[in-house]
Amino acid sequence: MAGGDKPSAAIRVLVVDDEALARRNVTVLLRGDPDIGSVTECESGFEAIEEIRKSKPDLAFFDVQMPECDGFDVLEILGSEAPSTIIFVTAYDEYAVRAFEAGALDYLLKPFDDARFARALNRAKDKLAHYTPSQPKPVERLVIKAAGQVLFLDVANIDWIEAADYYACLHVGNDTHLMRRTLLELERDLGEQHFIRIHRSIIVNLNRIRGLELQIDGEYEVVLKTKVRLRLSRRFRKRLLDRMGVISAGEPYLEASSSSSSSRASAAAAASSSGSGGSAPET
Repeated sequence: MAGGDKPSAAIRVLVVDDEALARRNVTVLLRGDPDIGSVTECESGFEAIEEIRKSKPDLAFFDVQMPECDGFDVLEILGSEAPSTIIFVTAYDEYAVRAFEAGALDYLLKPFDDARFARALNRAKDKLAHYTPSQPKPVERLVIKAAGQVLFLDVANIDWIEAADYYACLHVGNDTHLMRRTLLELERDLGEQHFIRIHRSIIVNLNRIRGLELQIDGEYEVVLKTKVRLRLSRRFRKRLLDRMGVISAGEPYLEASSSSSSSRASAAAAASSSGSGGSAPET
């Protein structure tokens, strides 16, 4: 281990890959290391999310491409709940930049030899040896630089944030501001007390949510106090309902508030006539 440091406790590792042989190759190498305490395998992204929330591993090895929920999806859904140390293992080199932007410590390109794996694992152990779990204080202001000006933006005034290629678009009332930051970075900086992800490309200020509305296609829209409507992704629905204190089993409250197609049509007509807001595109 680099610098002769030892972790204070045996390292708990999670290996996530939809291919059994790929998981086996990693777990065999891990179990040969005396600093590894436990190794758990998951064959899907959704299974990994549940396991991480339950066991809170120190280190996770993620495959990039998996059906329905890939490694990046897992990190987006977990947000600050993600393990502190992440290594991607994949056969595709084109995702390397995105992996490091998502906070990965290393990027193992298949096929790799034992020496390359050992270097990655030693880097992970070194980071864990110096890592002190803490709950960073959420930022209260963001610095926006544009057109030769510097704007100090109070995060409490942000309504919602959407991904825009390599930028994040911050919506504040009738104004919008661009920042060269990823949603994952902003999600960590803003903290979970007042902000939550409702879509892979959307973060919302909880204090700006007026309610949820069931659409004809069975999906929900988050309605803000500004009358802006944002698509709620199914994978983030339960987390939002829990945060808002809504009983999600059968979603009786939501169904009751949107039980008839006529009431939904009336609400849609009213929103249309108001001429304000709009739904964020599904991506």
